Amino acid sequence: MDYQAIYEQKKSSIEECLNLIHSGDTIGVAGDCNEPMVLLRQLHTIAPRVEDVAVFIGAHGHYDFVYADNMNGHINTAGFFYGSDWLKGHPKKNVSYIPADLCDFGRFCQEARPVSVFTAAVSPMDERGCFCIGLSVMWEREFIATADRVILEVNPNLPAVAGGLRIPLDRVTALYENDEPIYEVKDKEPDEIDRKIAQYCRSLMKDGDCIQLGIGKLPNALAAEMMDLHDLGIHTEMYTSAMGEMIRRGVATGERKQIDIGVHVGAFAGGDKALYETLGSIPNCRIVPCSYVNSPAIIMKNDNVVSVNTCIELDLTGQVCSETIGTKQYSGIGGALDFAYAALHSKGGRGIIALHSTLANGDSKIACCLKPGAAVSIPRAYVDYIITEYGIAPMRGRPVGKRVENLIAIAHPDHRKELRKQAEALFYI
Repeated sequence: MDYQAIYEQKKSSIEECLNLIHSGDTIGVAGDCNEPMVLLRQLHTIAPRVEDVAVFIGAHGHYDFVYADNMNGHINTAGFFYGSDWLKGHPKKNVSYIPADLCDFGRFCQEARPVSVFTAAVSPMDERGCFCIGLSVMWEREFIATADRVILEVNPNLPAVAGGLRIPLDRVTALYENDEPIYEVKDKEPDEIDRKIAQYCRSLMKDGDCIQLGIGKLPNALAAEMMDLHDLGIHTEMYTSAMGEMIRRGVATGERKQIDIGVHVGAFAGGDKALYETLGSIPNCRIVPCSYVNSPAIIMKNDNVVSVNTCIELDLTGQVCSETIGTKQYSGIGGALDFAYAALHSKGGRGIIALHSTLANGDSKIACCLKPGAAVSIPRAYVDYIITEYGIAPMRGRPVGKRVENLIAIAHPDHRKELRKQAEALFYI
């Protein structure tokens, strides 16, 4: 078969690709680095001619259809996370949040409103006539299953990664080319508080642990503390730059895992160029669907799972809010509950919630009660350790009174007296 000739026949302009989208369509978009940036930047231009177009997407790039005026009713967007653009689009009724653990997101979306148009950025066609979605397989397999139109952005900078979703040329309706650099997550320098918290986290870790780390200054500080460990396993929602460095240094080998032995698994990647090159060049780095990598039943098959996440606030009994500020949707649950539950039930596992004790304005992140309307992202029954710059609060198996005492002990000293007073008024202690 002359794949190149067929490829040329399917090559289209952005306008031709946009013309494939009609009123009533549901557009499923590949995640993060595999978002088709050029198409999405122009998607808002079809709003005047369409109605009831739904878009299922992450919150990665910056696109007008998310926050522009006159989108509601024409193009409405829903997803598992809120970014800064979503916060601007929410008051305009352009966007809404879908409450779902990440392991269920793709399936739940499909059951509610099946995808008719699937679009993704992919690595160039291989000798078998296939393209690869290599840096995200969070929900892509579910979304493409029902799509009758598939639109691809072909980018030579995207790697083909082991386990990535391969799309044969005959499944493609239209494609266009784009050679923009891959989006890189720029690491911010940890501050002294981050480093102190990281040291407390590191004290709970040992050789052979199977890790999941979040993203940001604090997880980066922790990763730096972990570089002296040996034979770490990686079973993570997100590959980060720090994990790429662990793999290259031989800190992470996966040799002590009970499943996927010697293999690193993650559902998507967000980091530096070196991370993407590592994932594309090392066969034991695999991109695995969220339905697998985020499934607590799968995660807990490994011993010594250590999950580290942060949060927006938590109450004195251990309820964790990771996604809202009161009633205002601010972020998303992602896989926080998936990994917290799994770490708690893994043999030798540890689930860690790590956070600064205060907000930038000095308010305590540890509150007697969550703000009215706040979402409980991780129920208190599944919280193991909570760590601030003032120490470690064990929660597993502790009665409410002991939990309260442990959390007051790691709250900022300026707030401990008031927290104790409020706790006594509620008969917590």
